[in-house]
Amino acid sequence: MQEKPLLEIKGASKSFGAVEALSKVDFRANVGEVMALVGDNGAGKSTLIKGIAGIYPFDSGEIFFDGKPVNLHSPRDSAVLGIEVVYQDLALADNLDVVANMFLGRERTGAFFAMDELSMEKTCIETLSSLSVSTLRSVRTPVAGLSGGQRQAIAVAKAVMWNSKLVILDEPTAALGVAQTRQVLDLVKRLAERGLAVVLISHNLHDVFEVADRITVLRLGRNVGELVAKDTTQEAVVHAITAGKLTTVPGMKEIEA
Repeated sequence: MQEKPLLEIKGASKSFGAVEALSKVDFRANVGEVMALVGDNGAGKSTLIKGIAGIYPFDSGEIFFDGKPVNLHSPRDSAVLGIEVVYQDLALADNLDVVANMFLGRERTGAFFAMDELSMEKTCIETLSSLSVSTLRSVRTPVAGLSGGQRQAIAVAKAVMWNSKLVILDEPTAALGVAQTRQVLDLVKRLAERGLAVVLISHNLHDVFEVADRITVLRLGRNVGELVAKDTTQEAVVHAITAGKLTTVPGMKEIEA
């Protein structure tokens, strides 16, 4: 596993009016690893991820990608670098089939600007096959007819199809059954095995310990610890989530000595 982070954030802060959502947060994601991001509601997980995605640019802090300083002021900035986010709502169009969803907004055209359906279908099948997604009967099945696990697999495959380097998954197993959760967790592992950096946001610590190499814990907008999954326990992570040491009290200015 690579120790040099693909993504490294130093001292990220973000406020919304008087609300301090993030304060001097450090975060990293390594190639070939799954970094879990955990914390209670309001801990700052969504704000951190949206900062990485360019939706809510950080007010301060430094961002390095592949060792180089970068600015992420829009989702396009992140996409150009190879950062893809799969949000909990998946952003799939139920009335379209799998191929149309995976190429939505990026359709290929052939002669006379007609869509190159055969090329898109071939690439779709190859991508799903490379991720060992084998539960689909046909890539021409409308997404509305797919199970939750299958829909999650399509959303992930769509994210990795565009030369992605970092994939962020927001609660990918939420509301899934046991079998579907197993499929999605296996898929998360395969992403890391393919050499991608993976960030997994989850409230389910059992799922986290199934796939994560490292765990970053946020509490009240602060990073209160980065733990190596194999060297810690669920009890230790829960303690960090609920009682992790804060150097300052949120909303209060630091007092100089």
